[in-house]
Amino acid sequence: MSKQMSKNSLSALLILSIVAGSYAQAQMGVGAKAPKDAEVYFDGTRKMLDEKWIYWEGPRLSATLPIKWFIVDDPAGKGTAVNTNDPAAAGGKYGAADIVTKDTFRDFRAHVEFYISKPGGNSGVYLQNRYEIQVLDGDTTSHGLGAVINETKSPYYAYNGVGKWNAYDITFRAARFKDGKLVEKPMVTMYFNGKKVHINQKISQVWGGPNSGIDGGNDGGKGITDTPGGLKLQAEGHDVLYRNIWIKRLDLKTADTDF
Repeated sequence: MSKQMSKNSLSALLILSIVAGSYAQAQMGVGAKAPKDAEVYFDGTRKMLDEKWIYWEGPRLSATLPIKWFIVDDPAGKGTAVNTNDPAAAGGKYGAADIVTKDTFRDFRAHVEFYISKPGGNSGVYLQNRYEIQVLDGDTTSHGLGAVINETKSPYYAYNGVGKWNAYDITFRAARFKDGKLVEKPMVTMYFNGKKVHINQKISQVWGGPNSGIDGGNDGGKGITDTPGGLKLQAEGHDVLYRNIWIKRLDLKTADTDF
């Protein structure tokens, strides 16, 4: 191979690497567009909210259809978003008006964007309607923003702050069972605003009791089952907004969610 060909080959590889890196970044962070093999679950419209979401029928449900979350103009961009401040959840009555996708999932890759309007704003993103990724301004503990709740510390350093859009990019692998017994714990890797904050984090149980999600009331949250679940968003009586939610189904053969 000539020196010129070698230089050309190296240049081509460098360009491909840059393009690939740019593509990867384009699939993460605020404004990331859904890839062709993913499905958009919320585009900011009332139509999609009603078509693809429903109230979670948990023990504390007090809201009734149609969904009372309301569509608002995007306060920091174009288009619209949904406000979680359902009247049924006033006073932080979690589980009273949470919404969940009608579709259910095992392994998946999800993108969720949220906007906390005021200090102390509180909501949550639930994987498989079981495992909460916290949305809570001002809390840097294991119960705080971006934490796999009660399993990790809050990666608060990655937060864009109140009055700005933030993004979670998540790959989740469901628990595995053999002969009805748990043999592999659920696992998650997550980017927060493009920063990798959790890598192959195992999740030990469902936290928060029966009002929190599927299996929350089984053996104190330790009785995880193999029932698929939807992506759930929590109503806590706060002005927390969501937009640009998409999900890609996966089938992860090995216990590895890193991406």
